[in-house]
Amino acid sequence: MNHLELSFGHGVATVTLNRPELRNAFNDEVIAELTAVLFELEKRTEVRCVVLAGNGPAFCAGADLNWMKRIAGYSRDENLTDASGLARMLEQLYRMPKPTIARVHGDTYAGGIGLVSACDIAIAAEPAQFCLSEVKLGLIPATISPYVIRAMGARMAHRYFLTAERFGAVEAQRIGLVHEVVAADALDGKVAEVARSLVTAGPEAVKACKKLLHDVAGHAIDAGLVRRTVEAIADIRASHEGREGVQSFLAKRKPNWLPGA
Repeated sequence: MNHLELSFGHGVATVTLNRPELRNAFNDEVIAELTAVLFELEKRTEVRCVVLAGNGPAFCAGADLNWMKRIAGYSRDENLTDASGLARMLEQLYRMPKPTIARVHGDTYAGGIGLVSACDIAIAAEPAQFCLSEVKLGLIPATISPYVIRAMGARMAHRYFLTAERFGAVEAQRIGLVHEVVAADALDGKVAEVARSLVTAGPEAVKACKKLLHDVAGHAIDAGLVRRTVEAIADIRASHEGREGVQSFLAKRKPNWLPGA
């Protein structure tokens, strides 16, 4: 990998954007690498949680200026092909069956906010700054919009999509873009704490829970949705992991997916 670092420990895989000299801005190569890494981590059974981080002063400054210069001359068809790569990567991150955490430590602009929004949990350091800057360049945050709007809500998206204002970590938490804000020197500890809570859960239950979230969020509560939720709990109760989890709880022992069980 040319633009990413990958590390493992205690069931957690950390994927770190590693273009500090370019503020971790992404181009087509970064997008392709990140897509491939996410696909590989999805298959690795020892990985129970994925943390997305960045090296250097910024988390991710959005699109690489050199890449933007190159695509400035693209035709519409070429732009469709190019944008499809980013869309696939964001969807891969969003639909990852394992829980994901965004470790946000610095400037996070445009597509960088898309990465944060596509993760399940986002934890930011107090100095982090955010900006959906696209309209200032005559563009729109189209590809990232399904994830950002789900994260901050449509009403807040109206403001920040249209004004391209910078806002801080406290405001990002207030509007729902990040879940928690901590001091810069406490960021790694908080991320590790949340990751530990994720890797102790039943891996199949976590996978099913993420599917449940995708199936339920934003959908009307109708007979079909109610039926699917009933089927979901029946399926997990009858599964090997579901039975093991309940039996271990009643017997006051560790479930078999935990070390030392």
